[in-house]
Amino acid sequence: MDKKLSLFSKIKKSASKILRRRITKIAIFLAIVIFGFVTISNLVQQKKKEAEAEKLTVKKGTVSEDLILSGKIKAEEDAQLFFPTSGKLVWVGVKEGDFVKKGQALASLDKTPLNAAYQQALNNIRMYEANVEATYDSLKGKDTSETFAQKATRTTSEVTKDNAYDALKIAEYNLKNATLIAPFSGFVTYLANPFSGVNVSAAQMQIEIVNPQTIYFEVTASQDEVTKLKEDQEVKIVLDSFPEKEIKGKISFISLTPINIQESSDYKVKISFTNLKEEDLKSLKIGMTGDARFSLEKRDDVLYAPSQFIKADRKGKYVNLGSIKNKVYIKTGLEGEEYTEIKEGVKEGDILYD
Repeated sequence: MDKKLSLFSKIKKSASKILRRRITKIAIFLAIVIFGFVTISNLVQQKKKEAEAEKLTVKKGTVSEDLILSGKIKAEEDAQLFFPTSGKLVWVGVKEGDFVKKGQALASLDKTPLNAAYQQALNNIRMYEANVEATYDSLKGKDTSETFAQKATRTTSEVTKDNAYDALKIAEYNLKNATLIAPFSGFVTYLANPFSGVNVSAAQMQIEIVNPQTIYFEVTASQDEVTKLKEDQEVKIVLDSFPEKEIKGKISFISLTPINIQESSDYKVKISFTNLKEEDLKSLKIGMTGDARFSLEKRDDVLYAPSQFIKADRKGKYVNLGSIKNKVYIKTGLEGEEYTEIKEGVKEGDILYD
């Protein structure tokens, strides 16, 4: 009986060992299968990502460092015309859109009250001049020096005459400028009152004239940006209204002082257009906005890549060379708005992944 139990125990142990070996083999097999599946899956995913990822071939070309500043169109000859005094508008000789010549009369106030004011001022000056002369006559032939009372009398008459003279000049100025005159040739772009018979105030702009031949593009540059610019530097302008068209220009003026000395360090930069045609002048409008591109530095025949392909981490800048997982650190040079020069780390013909 004991022998039978001992034999059964041996058989049981042997069976248990065989079972454990089979389970171990199965576990190892399953681990190999899972590992292989994960590896293949990762490779497939990587290939899929690489297939979907944007890639390019490194080549040589030109890289430029550009400065882009926003601005708008203005005009050197842009006049807003006001009457120097309030009055009744009796004549309007233009309408919006009219082309006017320099010196042309545009609109006029009723000159009757202005002429009356001028004549009254003229009469006053005659009266006060006579008062001064009478005061001088009263002081003639006196042996003693002028008393304080006499000095006060003389000074009062002289000051009154001077004030009357100033009033005469103001009345003369108001009468003379009761008619608005075009200061230069150009188009009427604004007309406050296209008809006569209304009362207008001195603070109200009546007419605006713009000479389209004098338009320019103006931008604002910070103190760091303005040091990179110089007069006669070529500029490329793209207006928001005509995004497909590039307009050439050059810097004609850089302000010496900030726009607002007290509050900012931004400087005015004027850009004159250099390739505008007559039809261009008809389509461009004052106030149109856009971007001006200034080329600061340019290098030819260098290795480059779009800036989006160049990444960075704590170690430095790198690219994904030949694979999205193959990180290769590089040395860059000139960095432009779209492209960056690559000095070390890649060669012509290499494939980069984004």
